[in-house]
Amino acid sequence: MPQTTTYGLRPDRFDRAGQDQLVDVRDLQAALPGIRRLRTWAHEALALQPGERAVDIGSGTGTEAMAFADAVGPTGTAIGVEPDPHLLHSAERRAAQADSRAEFRSGDAYGLPFGADSFDAALCERVFQHLTAPARAAAEIARVLRPGGRVVVMDSDWGTAIVHPGDRQVVREVIDTLVSATTNPLSGRMLPGLLTKAGLVIDEVGSHALIQDRSVGVGSLVTKISAMAVARGAITEAQRDQLIADLEQGADSGDIHLSVTMFAVLAHKPH
Repeated sequence: MPQTTTYGLRPDRFDRAGQDQLVDVRDLQAALPGIRRLRTWAHEALALQPGERAVDIGSGTGTEAMAFADAVGPTGTAIGVEPDPHLLHSAERRAAQADSRAEFRSGDAYGLPFGADSFDAALCERVFQHLTAPARAAAEIARVLRPGGRVVVMDSDWGTAIVHPGDRQVVREVIDTLVSATTNPLSGRMLPGLLTKAGLVIDEVGSHALIQDRSVGVGSLVTKISAMAVARGAITEAQRDQLIADLEQGADSGDIHLSVTMFAVLAHKPH
């Protein structure tokens, strides 16, 4: 699986300094109200019980795996799986500092390091947008779940991105650039189909618009993507400058909206 990347974009689009800030960016993203609400929903939907086994696939800084550990208690097992060694070490340090029973393993969504029918519950958040073969990952989730086991898969759908204000054609080109720069940009809308084809049963589908706070202003995502749009010849430098100016003015006046929709799917493995 490609390395988890800032804003779901390919790692070769950013310099090393940007990648070094990955942990901080992940924590900042997790603080967004929309993500917090979806995570709360995910935990309620999974309804972990003491003694159960749970896995967080693409566990990042380890927050959710540690929450799983609290839910399953000393008789249960909570494991986070993460391919990025920097994030993996960060999660291990955090768990040790918090005296958490959460465990962490190196691995990716294409080859989870567990046998079949290993877990009662699984979570996979913002991983599928990075995958070139998402059907393989869905099959892996189905493989490691026990019959009756449940999973929540959450991901963004960059085709739903909204940038306002700005010239509509320029905004369209910037969003198209964002979509083209993401490995699996429409992953959110594809989750139910992928999980169904893997043999799982869909129980519920929810969504939440992740809206950037106006205090952030234009924000680094639009700044970077609009520069990429100029580089690929989709818009001119003057058009980019005008878009940035429009957004800055909108932030000052309160007339700004930057968002993307994230989808969450609850499914289970039939007996």
